Amino acid sequence: MDEQNKNLILATALSFVVILVWFVLFPPPETEAPLDGTLQTSTGDPADATVPAAPATGAAPAAIGTETQTAAASLENAPRVQIETPRLTGSISLVGGRIDDLKLKDYRTTVDDGAPIVTMLSPQDTVDAYYALQGWAAGSGIDADAVPGPDTNWTLASGETLGVDSPITLTWDNGTGQVFGRTISVDKDYMFSLTQTVTNEGEAPVTLAPYGMIVQHTQPDDLENFFILHEGAVAIADGELAETDWDDIAEAEVNAAWGRQAIVQTGVTEGWIGFTDHFWQAILIPSAGQTFDQALTYDARTDIYRAVTRLPTQTVAAGASTEVTTQLFAGAKEWAILREYESAGVAKFIDSIDWGWFFFLTKPIFWLLHELNKLIGNMGWAIIGLTLIIKAVLFPLAYKSYVSMAKMKELQPQMEKLKEAAGDDRQKMQQGMMELYKKEKVNPAAGCLPILLQIPIFFSLYKVIFVTIELRHAPWFGVFQDLSAPDPTSIFNFYGLLPWDAPEPASFMALIFIGILPLLLGISMWLQQKLNPAPTDPTQQMIFAWMPWVFMFMLGGFASGLVVYWIANNTITFTQQYLIMRSQGYKPDLLGNIKSSFKRKSKETATDSKAPAKKGGK
Repeated sequence: MDEQNKNLILATALSFVVILVWFVLFPPPETEAPLDGTLQTSTGDPADATVPAAPATGAAPAAIGTETQTAAASLENAPRVQIETPRLTGSISLVGGRIDDLKLKDYRTTVDDGAPIVTMLSPQDTVDAYYALQGWAAGSGIDADAVPGPDTNWTLASGETLGVDSPITLTWDNGTGQVFGRTISVDKDYMFSLTQTVTNEGEAPVTLAPYGMIVQHTQPDDLENFFILHEGAVAIADGELAETDWDDIAEAEVNAAWGRQAIVQTGVTEGWIGFTDHFWQAILIPSAGQTFDQALTYDARTDIYRAVTRLPTQTVAAGASTEVTTQLFAGAKEWAILREYESAGVAKFIDSIDWGWFFFLTKPIFWLLHELNKLIGNMGWAIIGLTLIIKAVLFPLAYKSYVSMAKMKELQPQMEKLKEAAGDDRQKMQQGMMELYKKEKVNPAAGCLPILLQIPIFFSLYKVIFVTIELRHAPWFGVFQDLSAPDPTSIFNFYGLLPWDAPEPASFMALIFIGILPLLLGISMWLQQKLNPAPTDPTQQMIFAWMPWVFMFMLGGFASGLVVYWIANNTITFTQQYLIMRSQGYKPDLLGNIKSSFKRKSKETATDSKAPAKKGGK
């Protein structure tokens, strides 16, 4: 086995192992029992005062044996102010002033016509309750029940419907000398601005600390649970990104100051914190330059998770007032929108997308794909265009590789003579081959370098296709209406000619009756192999014979956009290799190699059937 083939097999096997690991690592989903409760912190300094983190009232979900209300019933239980913007619809509860009813107009749950729009936030007493709270923690000079909390009954002071350029103002008088206000506005996308005010009409100063909170009852039941995707908490604290899984929050140690299991970062001057899943996120963003503490807490008794920002204590003298403004992002993780907010001062907001370890590749790859999609107007053709650009960038290396492969083919007769002369002396043979390589200026390792480079590029593109919302429900043509989903064709629907569904991607039938794209992938890999004669070593023959078809079945359940990339990559690679090797004087006999592979199998079968029986006893 020559060095070129050894390196090629090693690189191919490494690619196979990497992709196989991606395919099989699907952690099983974990179901948590939903409960309800509140967070109490230690008393004393106002910064550590009582910080309600979830309403204490309400029924527990059905998972623990009690009834949950429907969303409609829950929404009727409190007076509300409507939210209506070009991209959002929902309402704010005047009980607690919670933003707890929010839907995204631009996104639907499936590609089917008439599918419901995506629900972003949902009120307490519904399954997977998920909402945002604002409030004040009581300090000296004021009682805990004299500050607004999750159950405060606010009054609508101005505005009728919250919309772009139509803010609303809520007020609450505690009856003991302090009047609280909350002004809420929203932009054309997904950013809410919340200004909290307190006017002290009493005779003595009061101290209190403003806080913001995002509350998630139980782990969401629609988690992807795929190792390539982060789901849970995400935060920036003074430039440092922290991604925390749900289980890590639940397993955190008890923090005495917060009175709960908590992961706490104090004295942050620039940052944000919240919860994220595959495509959506809710993030609390204090004003730039405002020092604050941020925490992720978990109450094991109630199975409630919280992302909290707590700002420094404010002292409000008699007759004085104070205010503090924070922001809440609740919506889709659109790259262009996040970039705009980052440019407007939200530090590293782009990093709320899970770019992964190869962020230095995934970010530019996505940027290029995004720009191509804007130019072409079709994500499928943009992926093919991206493949062409990547191959163009790698062309100098590919050229050297294929030139080296062509020279290796020319040296084949001399290498065979060396093998015959060396006999069983492997060391002599290796020395002779190295001298031959040096004399002819051939690098046997050059042939596998493009394959090795394809591993991080493939991984990065897979990451981009899987995690970015721009690929969600992105159509190509015909039956390929969601490039983030597996190929929807199968022999069952005559490869998309009939309006029937293919087998579910996770089913055994889907592994057997694969779609047209994986089939084209296998054929393209097989044809690429046939540019070179089959190796003489039986082990190599077996590996090369099975490789295209193993990949074909294995990638059948991957996102169709990724398979489109691989088919385009194989096609371009085939063309490059064929033309470059011909330019170097080596003419690949594609048709002859295909014929010989079938003839060899027929000959081997015939030889086996005619083999003489062994004589025994003599």
